[in-house]
Amino acid sequence: MTRQRSAGGLRRNPGPVETVGDLLGAAFAGLVLGIAVVLVLEGVLTLTRVADFGQTNGWLIVILPTWLFVEQFRAQGFGADRVMAAALGIGFGAAAGMTVAGVLAPYTPPLVSGGAGAVTATVVYCFVWFYGLRWLRQRSG
Repeated sequence: MTRQRSAGGLRRNPGPVETVGDLLGAAFAGLVLGIAVVLVLEGVLTLTRVADFGQTNGWLIVILPTWLFVEQFRAQGFGADRVMAAALGIGFGAAAGMTVAGVLAPYTPPLVSGGAGAVTATVVYCFVWFYGLRWLRQRSG
């Protein structure tokens, strides 16, 4: 009798994503995990009385989405179009994220304002990267 391997579970896809929804989904999964890790860190710092709750920088949640974006950049192969799309995504994402964080900073703790900025930057980068790369590739070839 032969055993078949299960088709379920997580699948490693080393190539570029096919849809913007896939990219956003993977980025949001990284953001949620980042939020969980930062909240645990906040809890530990609060319980040990090192800092008040909410004083950790919320931008820390963007670490895993950044890793995703670097892997997507690498999966695209060589070309000026990927460099241009990544540079525009970083620029627009950082500008939008820092704007949101700056607007919220006077009214919320750094955890909330930085987290909102990180989420905004991630979403903007996803759209600029995905659609910008396809538009540049269409124009060049």
